[in-house]
Amino acid sequence: MIYSTRKAEVNKMKILYTDMNIHFSMDGIPIRALNIVFEHFDHAIPLHSHGCGCYEIHFIPYGYGKLTAEGIHYDITPGTLYVTGPHIEHAQVPTPSDSMQEYCVYLKIGASRRKTSSPVIDAFTSRPFWIGTDSQGIHPLMKQLFDELAHRYTGYQNQVELLLSQLLIYMVRNYEQHQISPTSFARSNLTDSKSVIIEEYFLYEYQSLSLNTLADRLKLSPRQTQRLLIEFYGKTFQQKKAEAKMSAAAILLSDQTRTITSIAEDLGYSSAEHFSSAFRKYYQMSPREYRKHIL
Repeated sequence: MIYSTRKAEVNKMKILYTDMNIHFSMDGIPIRALNIVFEHFDHAIPLHSHGCGCYEIHFIPYGYGKLTAEGIHYDITPGTLYVTGPHIEHAQVPTPSDSMQEYCVYLKIGASRRKTSSPVIDAFTSRPFWIGTDSQGIHPLMKQLFDELAHRYTGYQNQVELLLSQLLIYMVRNYEQHQISPTSFARSNLTDSKSVIIEEYFLYEYQSLSLNTLADRLKLSPRQTQRLLIEFYGKTFQQKKAEAKMSAAAILLSDQTRTITSIAEDLGYSSAEHFSSAFRKYYQMSPREYRKHIL
Protein backbone atom coordinates (compact mmCIF):
# COMPACT_ATOMS: atom_id res chain seq x y z
CA MET A 1 0.00 0.00 0.00
CA ILE A 2 1.35 3.44 -0.90
CA TYR A 3 0.55 6.32 1.42
CA SER A 4 0.44 9.50 -0.61
CA THR A 5 1.12 12.85 1.02
CA ARG A 6 2.84 15.91 -0.34
CA LYS A 7 5.80 13.56 -0.63
CA ALA A 8 5.78 10.02 0.68
CA GLU A 9 8.43 7.51 -0.36
CA VAL A 10 7.28 3.96 0.29
CA ASN A 11 8.43 0.42 -0.25
CA LYS A 12 8.13 -2.74 1.78
CA MET A 13 11.00 -1.62 4.00
CA LYS A 14 10.36 2.08 4.45
CA ILE A 15 7.62 4.72 4.79
CA LEU A 16 9.01 8.22 4.59
CA TYR A 17 7.17 11.53 4.94
CA THR A 18 9.43 14.43 4.09
CA ASP A 19 9.33 17.85 2.42
CA MET A 20 6.11 18.58 4.30
CA ASN A 21 5.46 21.91 5.98
CA ILE A 22 4.53 20.39 9.34
CA HIS A 23 5.04 23.02 11.98
CA PHE A 24 3.59 23.79 15.38
CA SER A 25 4.60 25.60 18.53
CA MET A 26 4.71 25.00 22.25
CA ASP A 27 4.66 28.04 24.53
CA GLY A 28 5.64 30.25 21.61
CA ILE A 29 8.60 28.09 20.53
CA PRO A 30 8.39 27.10 16.84
CA ILE A 31 8.96 23.45 15.92
CA ARG A 32 9.18 21.83 12.49
CA ALA A 33 8.97 18.13 11.64
CA LEU A 34 11.57 17.63 8.91
CA ASN A 35 11.20 13.84 8.53
CA ILE A 36 8.77 11.24 9.82
CA VAL A 37 9.93 7.71 8.99
CA PHE A 38 9.08 4.07 9.64
CA GLU A 39 11.74 1.63 8.53
CA HIS A 40 12.61 -2.06 8.75
CA PHE A 41 16.39 -2.09 8.96
CA ASP A 42 18.45 -4.67 7.13
CA HIS A 43 21.49 -2.40 6.89
CA ALA A 44 23.71 -0.39 9.22
CA ILE A 45 23.36 3.37 9.70
CA PRO A 46 26.89 4.82 9.75
CA LEU A 47 28.16 7.34 12.27
CA HIS A 48 26.54 10.75 11.82
CA SER A 49 25.22 13.73 13.82
CA HIS A 50 22.59 16.46 13.57
CA GLY A 51 22.91 20.23 13.41
CA CYS A 52 21.90 22.93 15.86
CA GLY A 53 18.33 22.69 17.13
CA CYS A 54 17.76 19.26 15.53
CA TYR A 55 16.55 16.27 17.53
CA GLU A 56 15.77 12.77 16.26
CA ILE A 57 13.38 10.62 18.30
CA HIS A 58 13.80 6.88 17.69
CA PHE A 59 11.41 4.18 18.89
CA ILE A 60 12.08 0.47 18.26
CA PRO A 61 8.85 -1.59 18.49
CA TYR A 62 10.41 -4.85 17.29
CA GLY A 63 13.81 -6.39 16.69
CA TYR A 64 17.31 -6.06 18.03
CA GLY A 65 20.52 -4.24 17.26
CA LYS A 66 23.34 -2.07 18.55
CA LEU A 67 23.56 1.68 19.02
CA THR A 68 26.78 3.59 19.36
CA ALA A 69 26.41 7.12 20.72
CA GLU A 70 29.30 9.34 21.74
CA GLY A 71 31.58 6.30 21.71
CA ILE A 72 29.40 4.23 24.07
CA HIS A 73 27.68 1.01 22.91
CA TYR A 74 24.08 0.20 23.81
CA ASP A 75 21.90 -2.85 23.17
CA ILE A 76 18.67 -2.14 21.31
CA THR A 77 15.71 -4.35 22.22
CA PRO A 78 11.92 -4.08 21.61
CA GLY A 79 10.59 -0.99 23.37
CA THR A 80 13.88 0.92 23.25
CA LEU A 81 13.44 4.66 22.97
CA TYR A 82 16.25 7.09 22.39
CA VAL A 83 16.90 10.69 21.35
CA THR A 84 19.90 12.05 19.48
CA GLY A 85 20.19 15.82 19.64
CA PRO A 86 22.60 18.36 18.14
CA HIS A 87 26.17 17.15 17.48
CA ILE A 88 25.62 13.72 19.08
CA GLU A 89 27.55 11.26 16.92
CA HIS A 90 25.67 8.00 16.64
CA ALA A 91 25.49 4.84 14.51
CA GLN A 92 23.04 1.96 14.43
CA VAL A 93 23.55 -1.67 13.44
CA PRO A 94 20.69 -4.25 13.25
CA THR A 95 20.98 -7.85 14.38
CA PRO A 96 20.87 -9.85 11.10
CA SER A 97 18.73 -12.66 12.52
CA ASP A 98 16.13 -10.29 14.04
CA SER A 99 16.56 -6.87 12.48
CA MET A 100 14.99 -3.74 13.92
CA GLN A 101 11.83 -1.91 12.98
CA GLU A 102 12.03 1.77 13.85
CA TYR A 103 9.84 4.83 14.04
CA CYS A 104 11.83 8.02 13.68
CA VAL A 105 10.69 11.64 14.01
CA TYR A 106 13.19 14.36 13.14
CA LEU A 107 12.36 17.75 14.69
CA LYS A 108 13.98 21.15 14.44
CA ILE A 109 13.31 23.39 17.42
CA GLY A 110 13.60 27.12 16.88
CA ALA A 111 14.25 29.95 19.27
CA SER A 112 11.43 31.54 21.24
CA ARG A 113 10.44 35.05 20.25
CA ARG A 114 9.25 35.67 23.78
CA LYS A 115 11.09 35.81 27.08
CA THR A 116 8.88 33.14 28.64
CA SER A 117 10.22 29.58 28.84
CA SER A 118 8.53 26.28 28.03
CA PRO A 119 8.69 23.56 30.70
CA VAL A 120 8.33 20.81 28.08
CA ILE A 121 10.80 22.18 25.54
CA ASP A 122 13.30 23.18 28.23
CA ALA A 123 13.20 19.65 29.67
CA PHE A 124 13.36 18.02 26.24
CA THR A 125 16.34 20.03 25.00
CA SER A 126 18.21 19.70 28.30
CA ARG A 127 19.20 16.18 27.26
CA PRO A 128 20.92 16.07 23.87
CA PHE A 129 21.13 12.28 24.29
CA TRP A 130 18.85 9.94 26.20
CA ILE A 131 18.14 6.23 25.94
CA GLY A 132 15.69 4.08 27.89
CA THR A 133 12.52 2.02 27.68
CA ASP A 134 9.24 3.77 26.88
CA SER A 135 6.71 3.89 29.72
CA GLN A 136 4.25 6.38 28.21
CA GLY A 137 2.60 4.62 25.24
CA ILE A 138 4.67 5.99 22.36
CA HIS A 139 4.04 2.95 20.14
CA PRO A 140 0.27 3.55 19.75
CA LEU A 141 0.97 7.27 19.35
CA MET A 142 3.37 6.54 16.47
CA LYS A 143 0.86 4.22 14.80
CA GLN A 144 -1.81 6.91 15.04
CA LEU A 145 0.59 9.49 13.61
CA PHE A 146 1.27 7.34 10.54
CA ASP A 147 -2.41 6.51 10.18
CA GLU A 148 -3.26 10.23 10.09
CA LEU A 149 -0.60 10.91 7.48
CA ALA A 150 -1.69 7.95 5.40
CA HIS A 151 -5.44 8.60 5.26
CA ARG A 152 -5.55 12.41 5.47
CA TYR A 153 -9.07 12.59 6.89
CA THR A 154 -10.53 16.00 7.64
CA GLY A 155 -8.46 17.73 10.31
CA TYR A 156 -5.46 15.45 9.90
CA GLN A 157 -3.04 18.39 9.83
CA ASN A 158 -4.28 19.55 13.24
CA GLN A 159 -4.17 16.00 14.55
CA VAL A 160 -0.59 15.49 13.36
CA GLU A 161 0.50 18.67 15.11
CA LEU A 162 -1.26 17.57 18.30
CA LEU A 163 0.34 14.12 18.16
CA LEU A 164 3.80 15.62 17.70
CA SER A 165 3.20 17.91 20.69
CA GLN A 166 2.08 14.88 22.67
CA LEU A 167 5.20 12.99 21.56
CA LEU A 168 7.39 15.69 23.10
CA ILE A 169 5.40 15.55 26.33
CA TYR A 170 5.73 11.76 26.42
CA MET A 171 9.48 12.07 25.88
CA VAL A 172 9.85 14.44 28.82
CA ARG A 173 7.74 12.18 31.02
CA ASN A 174 9.99 9.27 30.09
CA TYR A 175 12.99 11.36 31.13
CA GLU A 176 11.50 12.54 34.40
CA GLN A 177 9.46 9.52 35.53
CA HIS A 178 6.44 11.11 37.23
CA GLN A 179 7.96 14.43 38.22
CA ILE A 180 5.29 16.94 39.26
CA SER A 181 5.12 20.03 37.05
CA PRO A 182 6.18 23.27 38.76
CA THR A 183 3.59 25.22 36.76
CA SER A 184 -0.20 25.23 36.94
CA PHE A 185 -3.18 26.67 35.11
CA ALA A 186 -3.92 30.31 35.76
CA ARG A 187 -7.20 31.06 37.48
CA SER A 188 -10.15 31.60 35.17
CA ASN A 189 -11.29 35.15 34.64
CA LEU A 190 -14.09 36.55 36.79
CA THR A 191 -16.66 36.62 33.98
CA ASP A 192 -16.20 32.95 33.15
CA SER A 193 -16.36 32.00 36.84
CA LYS A 194 -19.67 33.82 37.24
CA SER A 195 -21.09 32.04 34.19
CA VAL A 196 -20.24 28.64 35.71
CA ILE A 197 -21.79 29.63 39.07
CA ILE A 198 -25.01 30.72 37.36
CA GLU A 199 -25.36 27.62 35.21
CA GLU A 200 -24.63 25.18 38.03
CA TYR A 201 -27.09 26.99 40.30
CA PHE A 202 -29.99 26.64 37.86
CA LEU A 203 -28.96 23.12 36.89
CA TYR A 204 -28.65 21.58 40.36
CA GLU A 205 -30.72 23.73 42.73
CA TYR A 206 -33.94 24.22 40.77
CA GLN A 207 -36.05 23.16 43.79
CA SER A 208 -35.24 26.32 45.76
CA LEU A 209 -34.09 29.00 43.35
CA SER A 210 -33.76 32.47 44.85
CA LEU A 211 -32.46 35.67 43.31
CA ASN A 212 -30.96 36.73 46.62
CA THR A 213 -29.14 33.40 47.04
CA LEU A 214 -27.71 33.59 43.54
CA ALA A 215 -26.66 37.20 44.12
CA ASP A 216 -24.82 36.15 47.29
CA ARG A 217 -23.00 33.41 45.36
CA LEU A 218 -21.93 35.91 42.73
CA LYS A 219 -21.05 38.55 45.34
CA LEU A 220 -23.34 40.99 43.54
CA SER A 221 -26.52 42.83 44.42
CA PRO A 222 -29.85 41.39 43.17
CA ARG A 223 -30.11 44.23 40.65
CA GLN A 224 -26.59 43.56 39.33
CA THR A 225 -27.43 39.86 39.12
CA GLN A 226 -30.52 40.59 37.04
CA ARG A 227 -28.47 42.70 34.66
CA LEU A 228 -25.86 39.96 34.40
CA LEU A 229 -28.48 37.32 33.54
CA ILE A 230 -29.90 39.51 30.79
CA GLU A 231 -26.39 40.20 29.47
CA PHE A 232 -25.33 36.52 29.49
CA TYR A 233 -28.60 34.80 28.53
CA GLY A 234 -31.08 37.45 27.44
CA LYS A 235 -33.43 36.28 30.22
CA THR A 236 -34.55 37.55 33.61
CA PHE A 237 -34.14 35.57 36.81
CA GLN A 238 -37.80 34.57 36.74
CA GLN A 239 -37.49 33.34 33.16
CA LYS A 240 -34.39 31.29 34.01
CA LYS A 241 -36.13 29.94 37.10
CA ALA A 242 -39.21 28.85 35.13
CA GLU A 243 -37.01 27.30 32.45
CA ALA A 244 -35.03 25.29 35.01
CA LYS A 245 -38.07 24.03 36.90
CA MET A 246 -40.06 23.17 33.78
CA SER A 247 -37.15 21.35 32.19
CA ALA A 248 -36.81 19.22 35.33
CA ALA A 249 -40.59 18.73 35.41
CA ALA A 250 -40.64 17.35 31.87
CA ILE A 251 -37.98 14.79 32.80
CA LEU A 252 -39.76 13.76 36.02
CA LEU A 253 -43.07 13.35 34.22
CA SER A 254 -41.53 10.73 31.95
CA ASP A 255 -41.31 8.45 35.00
CA GLN A 256 -44.78 6.87 35.09
CA THR A 257 -44.31 5.74 38.70
CA ARG A 258 -44.19 9.35 39.94
CA THR A 259 -47.36 11.14 40.98
CA ILE A 260 -48.04 14.76 40.05
CA THR A 261 -48.05 15.64 43.76
CA SER A 262 -44.61 14.09 44.40
CA ILE A 263 -43.16 15.87 41.39
CA ALA A 264 -44.60 19.18 42.59
CA GLU A 265 -42.96 18.62 45.99
CA ASP A 266 -39.59 17.77 44.43
CA LEU A 267 -39.71 20.95 42.38
CA GLY A 268 -40.44 23.10 45.43
CA TYR A 269 -44.08 23.98 44.67
CA SER A 270 -46.45 24.43 47.59
CA SER A 271 -49.14 22.26 45.97
CA ALA A 272 -49.91 20.11 42.92
CA GLU A 273 -52.33 22.83 41.77
CA HIS A 274 -49.65 25.50 41.89
CA PHE A 275 -47.30 23.25 39.93
CA SER A 276 -49.98 22.37 37.35
CA SER A 277 -50.79 26.05 36.83
CA ALA A 278 -47.12 26.94 36.27
CA PHE A 279 -46.66 23.93 33.96
CA ARG A 280 -49.70 24.83 31.83
CA LYS A 281 -48.49 28.41 31.51
CA TYR A 282 -45.11 27.22 30.27
CA TYR A 283 -46.06 24.28 28.03
CA GLN A 284 -49.65 25.21 27.10
CA MET A 285 -50.92 21.89 28.50
CA SER A 286 -51.38 20.29 31.89
CA PRO A 287 -48.84 17.83 33.37
CA ARG A 288 -51.27 14.93 32.74
CA GLU A 289 -51.78 15.99 29.13
CA TYR A 290 -47.99 16.23 28.69
CA ARG A 291 -47.52 12.78 30.17
CA LYS A 292 -50.05 11.32 27.72
CA HIS A 293 -48.39 13.19 24.88
CA ILE A 294 -44.96 11.66 25.49
CA LEU A 295 -46.20 8.07 25.83
